[in-house]
Amino acid sequence: MTIEQMLEGARARIERMDATDLPVAVARGAIVVDIRPQAQRDREGTLPGALAIERNVLEWRCDPLSGARLALAVDHDVEWIVVCSEGYTSSLAAAALQDLGLHRATDIAGGYQAIKAAGLVGSVIGARHCVRELATVASH
Repeated sequence: MTIEQMLEGARARIERMDATDLPVAVARGAIVVDIRPQAQRDREGTLPGALAIERNVLEWRCDPLSGARLALAVDHDVEWIVVCSEGYTSSLAAAALQDLGLHRATDIAGGYQAIKAAGLVGSVIGARHCVRELATVASH
């Protein structure tokens, strides 16, 4: 198998999301995860409100049965939207999350670059998980 075949297989299993659909997904409670390495986020720009979880620990943080899970990983019905730079690695990552039973995992076609081109970099700031985390920080 080639990486192109692996990518094609991953994308055949997930319903990818267009960048313009991101605000609606965030409004319904989807959790956006930016898997780009810190150096790449520094170079390209951040996605405020998204959880920064680098690719090498993604499954451990999102799996509700993992001892290393995030508090937001409450069950297999969480809608995870994975973002990378251009939408390649995120497709593989979303498919891996689906392999864990996280059936609503998806990614953004075109990744961060598509979000930026659509003028939607700030669209995750109002996410419920982001607002909750900010309120927690403010109360301490």
